[in-house]
Amino acid sequence: MQEQNFKNHAILVPGFHYIGMLSILALLGGSINYLCRATPENKYLAALLTLAAFIFAVLWIYIRTFPLKAQDRAIRAEENLRHYVLTGKLFPAELKLPQIIALRFAPDSEYLALLDRAIKENLSNKEIKVAIQNWKADHHRL
Repeated sequence: MQEQNFKNHAILVPGFHYIGMLSILALLGGSINYLCRATPENKYLAALLTLAAFIFAVLWIYIRTFPLKAQDRAIRAEENLRHYVLTGKLFPAELKLPQIIALRFAPDSEYLALLDRAIKENLSNKEIKVAIQNWKADHHRL
């Protein structure tokens, strides 16, 4: 497996992120077009097709966001435990979830200094990731 770093840590699954999304958008666009052009006899079928396409689009969004929320909670708990092991204290309340998620890539040797800097300078998740010198890979999140 390739060594993970800031430039390659984001994972896109082509079948889901491209083919799935584009297929649903094409279905939604085509069904709306069909609804607009449908004869009065076909309006019901066209409306059902448009509704189904809309439902697919909403499901596609939730199928992605619900697992990410669960992963975010798990990352918060893991990083809170990691912080507790390193310092004997729970996370500072000033840390935001995107910062916590970004800090998971920092090795223990850089973790506390980067955490303090993230709070003091209000670093974004991208700025935190760029500041990491020795990347700690996370191959479990999609």
